[in-house]
Amino acid sequence: MRMMTTKNGSKTGWIVAGLLLSILMASMDNTIVSTAMGTIVGELGGLDQFVWVTSAYMVAEMAGMPIFGKLSDMYGRKRFFLFGIIVFMIGSALCGTASSIAELSLFRAIQGVGAGALVPITFTILLDAVSPENRGKLMGLFGAVFGMSSVFGPLLGAFLTDYWSWQWIFYINLPIGVVALILVSKFYKESTARSKQQVDWLGALSLIGATVCLIFSLEFGGKLFAWNSLPIIGLLGGFLILAILFIFAERRAIEPIISFAMFRVRLFASSTLIAVLSGAAFIAASVYLPIYIQGVLGGTATNSGFMLLPMMLGTVVTATLGGFVMARLSYRTILASTLALLVIGLALLTTISADTSRLVITVYMIIVGLGIGASFSVLSNAAIQDIPPSQRGSATSTLNFLRSFGMMLGITVFGILQNHLMTRKLSEMFQGGGIADIPQNVNLKDPYVLMEPSARAAIPEGILDRLLSGVSSSITDIFLWGLIPAVLAVGAALAMGRKKHDPQAEMEAYGH
Repeated sequence: MRMMTTKNGSKTGWIVAGLLLSILMASMDNTIVSTAMGTIVGELGGLDQFVWVTSAYMVAEMAGMPIFGKLSDMYGRKRFFLFGIIVFMIGSALCGTASSIAELSLFRAIQGVGAGALVPITFTILLDAVSPENRGKLMGLFGAVFGMSSVFGPLLGAFLTDYWSWQWIFYINLPIGVVALILVSKFYKESTARSKQQVDWLGALSLIGATVCLIFSLEFGGKLFAWNSLPIIGLLGGFLILAILFIFAERRAIEPIISFAMFRVRLFASSTLIAVLSGAAFIAASVYLPIYIQGVLGGTATNSGFMLLPMMLGTVVTATLGGFVMARLSYRTILASTLALLVIGLALLTTISADTSRLVITVYMIIVGLGIGASFSVLSNAAIQDIPPSQRGSATSTLNFLRSFGMMLGITVFGILQNHLMTRKLSEMFQGGGIADIPQNVNLKDPYVLMEPSARAAIPEGILDRLLSGVSSSITDIFLWGLIPAVLAVGAALAMGRKKHDPQAEMEAYGH
């Protein structure tokens, strides 16, 4: 299926504006609820169920990405983009009317279905609608927006909750979505040529089931249920069975949801591997730096969010530069050099302590941001370069699915490690006494206890110093563990070969 490139520059500009709004809206909703959850739970209740508010969105989005990506290859990008944005807006409107945590979780799942279509198809439409010679610059812009949304989401959520109400973290999507819907529906034109293909229903259903089982097992394991409990074992067993069924279905399907043949393409395979590994490494910094700032240095939630802005500034710089230079430098050169900065940044973060100044931490954060930025802009182009145009929706959605999977896996694994390290270090520190001086409301098994100002103020100064040392040490150890996927990502980048973005070959592939 060949998509028509818009030749009118002004029309292309309107399309790009609509796509930017869409990707900002969908990616930001992954994190916008985090700073509002305390207020939401206080109003709606359901403290024991609040984890579903995030999980429902994540599950629906991740399960939908590969499926909608494939359907867009089969039946057209535009119709599924419009479907995604309408469903996302319906889910957003419903979220604002929720009267219980259960309702909010259900409506968040509806939002997630919309996001599962929006995120991969937005990038695919960009590839279709923009001429190859201009694509690098715009991919840099989209990569920067995609990366920055992880920081601005919590900040915007905190602002709207404090000054209006938590409902507005969802209602704000409606005007943004309407503008994006109008722009893309009016200005984006695509070919009416379609290829009739058989829908891989078994692959779709087994993929959804496997994704649901895996995400819920990782989300609930060690939190709502013990890792060796029957529910978690059942979920992991369900994931294993459904994953095997999915592999069997995809090997036999005429038009699989995820074509394993794509992984035999060197650029696609290395790009997706980098997406998984760099996503896991980056999440170590983006999740645990705010915890460090708030828990060790004593900042507020809002301040800890603002402290991430230098890292996002670094992300914007290399995301933009990566898009500009990928026609001049090979993908390998761009990604290996920037990911090496990610390794250096994480290595520097392992040296911080409770006495480290914020200026030094800020410099280290900028280096981490510089290290991850290019992956947000360059990988999307590298992954599809050797993939036929008729399969690029599926390729783009698979890349985004695996990046999200890497981040989710990183959050879970690093969370388990940090909790274990924190508990062990604090237990060792108080073997010689002093534990009786800790107030009863301070649980040493809770690694986030020092983020609560009232609990912090009630702890004697000498005891507090020891606690801060334990928290600081456990988090710097996580940065050390984060070096493993970061170094592996550099290795995957070195395996990409010498290819670079070739606008002329792109134009020939699309028949221009």
